[in-house]
Amino acid sequence: MVRRKLSLRGQVSIFVIIAVVIVAGAVLFFALRDKIAGVQIPASLDPVYKNFLVCLEENTLTGIDVLESQGGYIEMPDFVAGSSYMPFSSQLNFLGNPVPYWYYVSGNNIQKEQVPTISNMEDELNNFIENKIKNCVYDAYYNQGFEIVQQNPRADVQIEDDKVLVNLKMDLSISKGEDNAVISSHNIEVNSELGGLYKDAVKVYNQEQSTLFLENYAVDIMRLYAPVDGVELTCSPKIWNAEKIFDSLKDAIEVNTLSLRSKTGDYGLVDPANKYFVLDLGVNRNIRFLNSKIWSSTFEVVPTDGPVMMFNPVGNQPGLGILGFCYVPYHFVYNMKYPVMIQLYSANSDEIFQFPMAVIIQGNLPRNSGNINTAEESPREFCKDKNSLMQVNLYDNFFNSVDANVSYSCFGEVCEMGETSAGILETEFPQCVNGVIITKADGFLDSRTIVSSVASGTSDIILDKIYEQEISLNLDGKPYSGEAIISFSSDKVSKTVLYPEQNKVKLAEGQYTIRVDIYKNSSLKLEKTIKQQCYDVPRSGLGGLFGLKEEKCVSMEIPEQIISNALSGGGIQEHYIAESELRDNTKIEINAESLKIPKSLEDLQDNYVIFESQKLEVNFK
Repeated sequence: MVRRKLSLRGQVSIFVIIAVVIVAGAVLFFALRDKIAGVQIPASLDPVYKNFLVCLEENTLTGIDVLESQGGYIEMPDFVAGSSYMPFSSQLNFLGNPVPYWYYVSGNNIQKEQVPTISNMEDELNNFIENKIKNCVYDAYYNQGFEIVQQNPRADVQIEDDKVLVNLKMDLSISKGEDNAVISSHNIEVNSELGGLYKDAVKVYNQEQSTLFLENYAVDIMRLYAPVDGVELTCSPKIWNAEKIFDSLKDAIEVNTLSLRSKTGDYGLVDPANKYFVLDLGVNRNIRFLNSKIWSSTFEVVPTDGPVMMFNPVGNQPGLGILGFCYVPYHFVYNMKYPVMIQLYSANSDEIFQFPMAVIIQGNLPRNSGNINTAEESPREFCKDKNSLMQVNLYDNFFNSVDANVSYSCFGEVCEMGETSAGILETEFPQCVNGVIITKADGFLDSRTIVSSVASGTSDIILDKIYEQEISLNLDGKPYSGEAIISFSSDKVSKTVLYPEQNKVKLAEGQYTIRVDIYKNSSLKLEKTIKQQCYDVPRSGLGGLFGLKEEKCVSMEIPEQIISNALSGGGIQEHYIAESELRDNTKIEINAESLKIPKSLEDLQDNYVIFESQKLEVNFK
């Protein structure tokens, strides 16, 4: 009985202890909850802390906006300038703001990538928040007697598909009167699609790098809006103005680039007639492609003579009577380099993530997508090894000093040497036997002078000054305002002018071949003919093994042809143009003689024979 009572007393004691522990735990929880679940902020201080959290959120949103608008960068990568060969710097000027290219080609033709990672963006946002949080404004609270002290911040950002988590470690002390609090950890969650937009941007980028869909569209535009290759039946030259062709290409690229659409998103439902512009890029967001003709770009075409693109006819030479018709085969090779801004956005928010890429067409074909360099290229070894002191002196034909840019070329390597001062450049050159000093000066012809730099030395270079002259064309002693092709060719200069649309030419001193071709309307008709063309071909069977041949003939049908423009005037003249003529005059007067309008095939052939011996009269005024 005694034992039972003792047992009951022991059980009661255990329950009492448990109750005490529970009560004590509750007391400790409420007493220490500031340390367990964060600092308990007195109500009087709460507005200040809420102001701080608003500041933290605004800075985070600002940083996100900068990342999205600058291709995932807040701190811009080092700027790398472009060149006349490659127009791209490392950044695209978009509405006055620089945006780093994710892909571009440097001025010395090195393919470069600048694609940030999520980790890079988190680091940049960390730094941005740490710098900006120091500038939170508390003036209204200072005036109310609050004391606010911030210690050094350390941010830890996590970018997710639809939100950005920020944990900021920083002692923030707030006090007023007897109330005070020190908060060390600050956590916010910001709704943002930065992570998801970035991931889709990388998908689009990788799709472009693997398929070159932007370049393929560029090739289509080039072939649709510019002459590339073909054959036309005509006895007069085919002529295009390169500047007008380039303007047409720029307009077409701008409009057609904007027409590109994603298969999904708002652009998914499009007119079936426009399916050509729909892209399946494997992302569910809306995508916009932008180009502007005012952005830096380069358009080149060969063959060309200045702005003139021209191919001469075949069949109007002295053998015309045998051929019986005229045609112009043409083939142009284009290099096009221009930027495209790619923007991704969601219908659920107003966020836009954008990045630019360079579109490159070389020799009528899309660029090679391989060998992309993500690191800074080191200077070429040849250009680094400079140990021969050279002095370059530049003069015009009257021995006045000329300032110019100087470079040195050896075995395909081109090294920038610098600018002359008062016509003199003294610097160390890399050693080379029979290297070439290249000079470029405004108002002068570019010069290339062979100079060995194995030992130190001096090089004196004379530059030819360029003068602009107005052209006045007379035909049979009277001013001529019709169309003509006027060309000036020398060993240094080749210029073609489409008169009268162009009536000025820039020339330097030299021996020139001056040629004027005048074409007028004609109604000459060449009838359809059928001719046989015969070839020697190997014999079939055993005879062919021993090199025996037989004649095989095929019929050629030459179509009927109307010659609407026929050679009807002009000539050729050799003329040495002295600098004094160019300097003392502003106009070149050219007098040409007409040819009879051809009425038959024989007349047309005679005109070409006479033209070769018909001279021009050239005067400077």
